Amino acid sequence: MTKPIARDPIYRRRVFNAEIIELCVRWYITYRLSYRDLVAMMAERGVTVAHSTILRWVSRYVPEYEKRWNRFSRPVGTSWRTDETYISIRGEWHYLYRAVDKQGKTVDFLLRRDRGIAAAQAFFRKALATNLNRWPRKVTLDGHVPSHRALRLLRREDPRWLHVKVRSCKYLNNIVEQDHRAIKRRCASMAGFKSFDNAAITIAGIELAHRIHKRQFSFGAGRPRRARSLKTLWGRALA
Repeated sequence: MTKPIARDPIYRRRVFNAEIIELCVRWYITYRLSYRDLVAMMAERGVTVAHSTILRWVSRYVPEYEKRWNRFSRPVGTSWRTDETYISIRGEWHYLYRAVDKQGKTVDFLLRRDRGIAAAQAFFRKALATNLNRWPRKVTLDGHVPSHRALRLLRREDPRWLHVKVRSCKYLNNIVEQDHRAIKRRCASMAGFKSFDNAAITIAGIELAHRIHKRQFSFGAGRPRRARSLKTLWGRALA
């Protein structure tokens, strides 16, 4: 009797096989492609898929892929450079909070509808939750007042913030401002986000691809003798 093919539970009841789904999602968040570009590329491979289907795959699988990749995440540094950039959703500006360490490795990110004190507090809480064992020694901010006030208020919640040096220096934050470009460049090639939730998930996927590009993940001790293909790395992470 023929045995059923083993399949990852997350792909159950899907018409398309896992390789097609993973390929479309990986290419979309990694390269400057639209959903319709992917439809045409899949058609050349003999696969007929609608652009709305790929959109649903991105929304459904990016959080799961991010979770599986994070198992292999390298620790980041303790000197954080924090800044926010603008993202358009349905023609309105929203704010993407981002932080990198002094080597340019991504610490964390958070999409918010506003740019106030509560938004900055939410970002710092999320960054600490993501990096529980890497409490920052220094946090560099721009001159945006609500971000500074947010950190002062956080000191009342957790005394450990009292030992974190907070500074405002424009040239030190150049590294995070330059790092914004990779995310903004990918978002600019899209037709525009239609909802906040979709934007948050898609940006999480773009940030994941950016972290992979910056080699922020490790699958074991030592450095590989030769560079592995993205397909190989993704296969290892999602296994």
